[in-house]
Amino acid sequence: MTFLKRLFLILINNLDKKSLEADDPYAHLSDEELVKRIVANNNPMLFGKLYDRYAKMVYNKCYGFARSQDEAEDLTQDVFLQLFIKLKMFKGKSKFSTWLYSFTYNFCVNYVNRNKQRKMSDKSVPVENSEHKFMAEVPDESLYEMKANKLKEALELVSAEDKSILLLKYQDGASIKDLVTLMELGESAVKMRLKRAKEKLLEIYNTL
Repeated sequence: MTFLKRLFLILINNLDKKSLEADDPYAHLSDEELVKRIVANNNPMLFGKLYDRYAKMVYNKCYGFARSQDEAEDLTQDVFLQLFIKLKMFKGKSKFSTWLYSFTYNFCVNYVNRNKQRKMSDKSVPVENSEHKFMAEVPDESLYEMKANKLKEALELVSAEDKSILLLKYQDGASIKDLVTLMELGESAVKMRLKRAKEKLLEIYNTL
């Protein structure tokens, strides 16, 4: 664990919870207003408030990419460490919660792809080149009818990028409009990525 991460964890864990809960002068602030104040003076106390609001959500997203609870917890702390450093990148073009979703998923995708031993694309089942086996759109019903254990295994075998968009759409209920904002892509590009991700998932699922 780096010195910066240890310092960050100390700051978060030593926050005066009473000041964050009872008689909290910042409880009425929206996420966006809170972010502005944090960015203005790098206040760890205020960042702790943001941490309290979103730690569970970030952990749940990290858990989808982790192999254990411990790894998910480490990922969560890493996300918040990077968030504290890069919070000024939030420009308010979307809701903060939407931006944090994207930040968390991108961090997890990069984490998976950096780890050569766990790089999902290395384990993925090759897709045949024969005029694209799934020309027709894969209906959502096909995904909902998958058995949970096989679906979980198939998700571990697709690329991190495909897993990310599938989890956003079908686990978190993100709309196409949400995905456009989160991925900073055009609507047609998002639809094509989602279509290809579903095709790859279904093909892998059918080999299990």
